Amino acid sequence: MSWCVLDEEEFHRCCRLLLQQSERLRDGWSWEVVQGSEGYLKKTALRTAPAPERQEELGSHTWTPGLSSPQEEQPVCAASPDASSSSGEPEDEEDSSCCVSELSSSSSSSVLQFEYHVLYSCSYAAPVLYFRAFTLEGRSLTLEEAWRCVHPSFRLRLQSCPLNAISQQEHPLLGQPFFFLHPCRTEDFMRPVLRAAQDQHRPVNYVLSWLSVVGPVVGLDVSLQYCLEIQPETSLKLDLLC
Repeated sequence: MSWCVLDEEEFHRCCRLLLQQSERLRDGWSWEVVQGSEGYLKKTALRTAPAPERQEELGSHTWTPGLSSPQEEQPVCAASPDASSSSGEPEDEEDSSCCVSELSSSSSSSVLQFEYHVLYSCSYAAPVLYFRAFTLEGRSLTLEEAWRCVHPSFRLRLQSCPLNAISQQEHPLLGQPFFFLHPCRTEDFMRPVLRAAQDQHRPVNYVLSWLSVVGPVVGLDVSLQYCLEIQPETSLKLDLLC
């Protein structure tokens, strides 16, 4: 792997490492196989709108799901439906019942189910994050509503991007409509991350580092435990991932 170009073989190696860590951390990532040998990383998560926005219904144009600040993030009762099978261990029943209890006490219109997919793009030689979101009643979010899910700290900058960083297109493997983060700037923000890792002689998982940057934009947070597990003797320098 060169500085910023990720070939498909390295992509799959990084995905395998991420899945091994996810299994130990019980973080819910799984690998979905499609069309024979092709596949993608998948994770689902339930997210709630912060308290001020819960007064609005999803059908309202003023309803704005998402987080008002990183510190105000609500606990995510999230797990991929395939998490238990991929980890080989059953979910903790007490934790699961707690999640269900918390969510059932909220209005269903203030809870969204997000589904995240990580695919490899041969055109950009980089991973690409696809996602979609539904209400608990099963209604898909529109592109406008998906933009409202983006944290305000990111929204203005992304919307000013010439290529419109978040778009909707057909999923390359499933043929279904998905939102995706355009990968055109991947090389720009990955270059300093990879260079710093090399200068400090520390291991780096390209997919994990990339996901740490792009995931929070659309509400997909990456636990610091991933990085601490890779290099437990040192603390993660967060400024490298910003």
